[in-house]
Formats: sequence, structure tokens, C-alpha cells
Amino acid sequence: MEHKINFEYSARYYTLGEISENVEQLWFVCHGHGQLAQYFIRKFEVLNDGKVLIVAPEGLSRYYLEGFRGRVGATWMTKEDRLSDIENYLTYLREVFNFIKSQLKSNVQVNFFGFSQGAATISRFATQTDAHFDKLILWAGIFPPDLPPLESIERLKGKKVYWVYGTEDQYLSAGVMEEQETIAKHLDIKPIVKTFKGLHELSSEVLLEIAEE
Repeated sequence: MEHKINFEYSARYYTLGEISENVEQLWFVCHGHGQLAQYFIRKFEVLNDGKVLIVAPEGLSRYYLEGFRGRVGATWMTKEDRLSDIENYLTYLREVFNFIKSQLKSNVQVNFFGFSQGAATISRFATQTDAHFDKLILWAGIFPPDLPPLESIERLKGKKVYWVYGTEDQYLSAGVMEEQETIAKHLDIKPIVKTFKGLHELSSEVLLEIAEE
């Protein structure tokens, strides 16, 4: 018989930039499957101009990428006990976000960003919590198909939603792209689509474009 128990848990996150009254934009960024936040956040160095604060939480489950030693990666969830994983990471993300946001001026622009698997993670955070945000950026990933439609439509109303991907991304098949379009219609949104010549990766140029818009 399966049982569950609640207990206190310690998790880490990383920041790039200084927490101060000078911060005009907060980027809350979720990495992809198999990545670690300490390396993922370096990809946002191009935004680090003294007025932008980047915060990168890390997936709560870490594992060896190959065998039983060597490089380590993190994941937000798997198919096993997925609902508990989702509930846990939403609680964790809410705690990190509220802690950081409380130290910034009230009118700071908030950008939610998710790369690959992190796109589903940040989508759930944007639509299934009361965290305030201005832009939602899904990069090389899509909305998960199980978002609650009514709540999501209400939460995304009036928000800028971006869908960004490399034109040579090896993981975005025609079927995946069609699925994204279908989900977007169900959520009553028209994402701003940005593409760049590249694979399953980030583009500094596009990051700067979005930050300046």
C-alpha cells in the first residue's frame, strides 16, 4: 500500500545580477531536462546589465546523465507519481519567486521563461498559481496539454506570450508544432513567434529582442 508524508525540504536556486532598487526586469527561468541551474543561468549573461535580475530555480530531482558517475543533470518530473512532482515543484517555485519578488520594487517587470522541459514547468507555474507576471516565454518547448483551460485562459489574458525555437531544432517535429498551435487556440492566445537559425539552444540576439520589447 502506497503512503505519502510531508516534510521540510531544502532546494537550491541561482541568481545573476544584484537584488536592488535598480532592477527593472526579473527573469524567472526554468532549465530543460538534464540541465543544472548553475550552468543554465550563464546563458542569460547577455541580459546582465545592472537593471535585470535573473533567477534560475533547479529541478528537484538530480541524476547521473550517464551510468553511475560523471556529469549530473536535473529534471522537473517524470511520468512516475507526476502529480506529486508537479505539486512539489509549484510549491518550491512559489517560495523562491515570492522571496525574490518581495525584495524588488513593486512595479518590476516579470518575465517567466522556460526552456524545453522547463516550458511545461513555467507554464504550470504561470497558470496554476497566483504569481504575477508580464511575459511568458516558451523556448524550444510547448504548453503541456493538461493545463486547466478556464483558469489558464483567465491567467494568460492580457499577457505577452512568446514561442521561440531554432529552425533546425531536432526535437520540434511537425507534430509537436501542430500540437502547440492547437493548445494555444484552446487557451485563446496567439503567441508571438520568434525563430532563429539554430538547434535546441538559446540565442543571445533573441533574448535581447524580447527583453527590449
